[in-house]
Amino acid sequence: MRRLGIHSFVWTDGQSQEGLERALESSARHGYRMIEFAYLRPERFDLDRLARIARDHDIEIVVTMGLPADADVSSTDRDAVARGTALLADAVRAVRDIGGIRLGGILYSRHGKYDRMPTDDGWKNSVEAIAKTAELARDCAVQIVLEVVNRFESNLINTTAQGLKFLRDTGRDDVFLHLDSFHMNIEEPDPAAAIRLDGDRVTYFHVGENYRGFLGTGTIDFDAIFRALVEIGYDRDIVFESFSRAIVDEGLSLACGIWRDTWTDNDPLAAHARRFIEMKWDEAQRQKLTLASA
Repeated sequence: MRRLGIHSFVWTDGQSQEGLERALESSARHGYRMIEFAYLRPERFDLDRLARIARDHDIEIVVTMGLPADADVSSTDRDAVARGTALLADAVRAVRDIGGIRLGGILYSRHGKYDRMPTDDGWKNSVEAIAKTAELARDCAVQIVLEVVNRFESNLINTTAQGLKFLRDTGRDDVFLHLDSFHMNIEEPDPAAAIRLDGDRVTYFHVGENYRGFLGTGTIDFDAIFRALVEIGYDRDIVFESFSRAIVDEGLSLACGIWRDTWTDNDPLAAHARRFIEMKWDEAQRQKLTLASA
């Protein structure tokens, strides 16, 4: 594990400069070295100031997002695909301008439940849009990672295997996967086996409980997940993600179905998450050494 991070929605709904600055400071206070912001619109926020605060606290910035329906790059509507491609380009530049290292999330489709099956043409449009975005991202020193999400948040990439096929279709070696234990718990028959499919293409990992609350209090087998990450030699970033009605962006609440408080006090949540992730990581590392010496 390179850096341990936390999603900014643990601290703020992301609607104000003050909230984002508080999120950076709170993350640093709890010992996190990375923060994940939702899509930042340059016209609304002082990106230079956020970049300075992040540098002062030795925190790396990652930005994730999903596309709106009218900018769905997996659409067969050329205008929608063009809007989505332009939106992705703007996002890449915003990540560059804030000093961020990565753009992830549901970059390849609309974020939300579809009422139809995906189409071959839509898949091709999405592949082309992501390949074009990756070209710009390379010039901006921004890594592109595609989040594999559950069936209620996209109809295009719901499993690691689908994600790997999408990467192959882009024809690029600089587009990677963003896996998430919450989504894998819904879609993968064996999340640990999915992690092992092609570890070199996974460069970002979300740790979240099945109900979005305190880690270790739900049904996800984190022992198996961390063992798989250690087994593939995962040495990239891990970020804790948790959503509650107590603090949530309204758009995310609608897209992800955050209808209740899964927690009400973010400080103990963040402190517990850091301890839990570090504990599980250390346990998996020790188990690997024990097996190697047996």
